[in-house]
Amino acid sequence: MFKFSPKGSISTCDGVSRRDFLQAGALGAIGLTLPQFNALRASGVVDKKKDDRACIMIFNLGAPSQIDTWDPKPDAPREVRGPFKTIRTNCPDIQLTEIFPHMAKIADKFSLVRSVYHNAAAVHDTGHQMMQTGRLFSGGINTPHVGCALEFLKGRKSELPAHVILPEPMGPTGGNMPHGQDAGFLGKTYDPFVLNADPSAKDFKVPDLLPPQEISEVRLARRRALRDMVDQSVKNFEASESAKLMDTNFHDAYRLMTSSAAREAFDLTQEKPAVRERYGMNRFGQCCLLARRLVERGVRFVTVNSFITVFNEITWDIHGSKPFTSIEGMRDLVAPMYDQGYSALIEDLHQRGMLENTLVCNLAEFGRTPKVNPAGGRDHWPGVWTVGFAGGGVKGGRVIGRSDEIGAYPAEHAAAPANVVATIYESLGIDLETELPGPQNRPFPVVDRGFDPIRQLF
Repeated sequence: MFKFSPKGSISTCDGVSRRDFLQAGALGAIGLTLPQFNALRASGVVDKKKDDRACIMIFNLGAPSQIDTWDPKPDAPREVRGPFKTIRTNCPDIQLTEIFPHMAKIADKFSLVRSVYHNAAAVHDTGHQMMQTGRLFSGGINTPHVGCALEFLKGRKSELPAHVILPEPMGPTGGNMPHGQDAGFLGKTYDPFVLNADPSAKDFKVPDLLPPQEISEVRLARRRALRDMVDQSVKNFEASESAKLMDTNFHDAYRLMTSSAAREAFDLTQEKPAVRERYGMNRFGQCCLLARRLVERGVRFVTVNSFITVFNEITWDIHGSKPFTSIEGMRDLVAPMYDQGYSALIEDLHQRGMLENTLVCNLAEFGRTPKVNPAGGRDHWPGVWTVGFAGGGVKGGRVIGRSDEIGAYPAEHAAAPANVVATIYESLGIDLETELPGPQNRPFPVVDRGFDPIRQLF
């Protein structure tokens, strides 16, 4: 069900308000086609100012330590404040630790929320699900990723998919819950397009996007014609839901494989070497650059996973003992890569005039323990952590909320994961009263009632 709540009330000639009319049921139930929906958007029922906004969600899989990054505690005991010094930024209200020198130079362009928390289990999967969907997976109800919901509500703007995940979906992180990176109860039709490749690799290609070199576009067209002929002889099968899904996926894949715009969007060789090097010639940096290219060419939502798993690679998951890293390992390996890629993305979007229309959010599943553990790391801690926002209507240079003196719990303006997701929807122009068709056609609001956006950001 779609439910729109315009700021003003517009009545039809028979006295029924447009709001009442639209809230009567789903688009199909009241005979609204997509072109009609677009006409409603043009009439002002949908916020046109925000309609073309995009989002780049950077998910810091593994969970950075709030104290060692964006919420330093220089006056706390050493076992709390950690080994890093606090540095000034170009914004007097924001202090960072010394591991983010590039971010310190652009602090006026992003804002921090230092009071995010949740009360669920301190496991990675739980936070992944809540921070990307606004809900904890329970009772078999798998809420869609915000980017998938955006595609369902607004569709795509070009031949490119509406939602892309880079470089690949989250892998094993120690739990058995969904990570919140698919379309959930909306169905696989609205699943994101997944790159499944490392854009920093010398032989970088996009699997499932470009056809094999030996198959020409003429042969692709012939195969499509042959498929259409076969389709005519299996009408009974075509009436099934499985066939409809296969048909949708086939046409989407065909459109991508034969699209010069898609090939161009994913072609990083078109960027100047100096630009690529500014982002960093590593997987995360090149994913950030690719995210900018995709948004520039009409993709509505890009999710960048800074890491894929907490196993067998150095990540933000700084328990200290092997196979995990230490706080110093984060300083030497993780932070420089992240600092370079993120700051390049923000500066590039700003210089191209894209930042105001592109929300960039830095999320994580939880924070880290206030005290350094005996192994020289910090463990899982959902009591409080920091997230960041830039662009998309967000005013930079602000700190929203505050953690207590040791970075253990929110002290002011506590924000739940649903508040974070509501903030993304707010930036993208999605009314929080909008409802999605859940299991058994039960209407689900995009965010549970009572969870407002973090309005101090705007």
